[in-house]
Amino acid sequence: MAPNLQVSQGFSASEVTVIDWQRVLDLHTEIGADGLAEVLELFLDEVETVTMRLGRAPDLLEEDLHFLKGSAWNLGFRDFGALCQDGERKAAAGHAEAIDLAAILACYSDSKAMFLARIETVLAA
Repeated sequence: MAPNLQVSQGFSASEVTVIDWQRVLDLHTEIGADGLAEVLELFLDEVETVTMRLGRAPDLLEEDLHFLKGSAWNLGFRDFGALCQDGERKAAAGHAEAIDLAAILACYSDSKAMFLARIETVLAA
């Protein structure tokens, strides 16, 4: 049974909504602690590589945002995935100039910090 991650248990409202902790717990159950650690390492490595390139290769923008969206949602990064999806749609429609890359990158940074700060607490609950 998944823990009920309540604000009263020390989690801020954003920590409960920005990261899909149930997804993280499900992934942990499916692949175990070692598997989750490996997935997290791969996720961080690949996402960091793509985010460093984001916006510098306009011909890859839609593809990069698609990759980031899938990676984000696979690991439970809700808000980051949603921003990437929105950007992907704009790029596909030929409106790359309307994509707020700074907001996407800031969301990733904030989500990653939140995730890393709470992952042990969530898995221990």
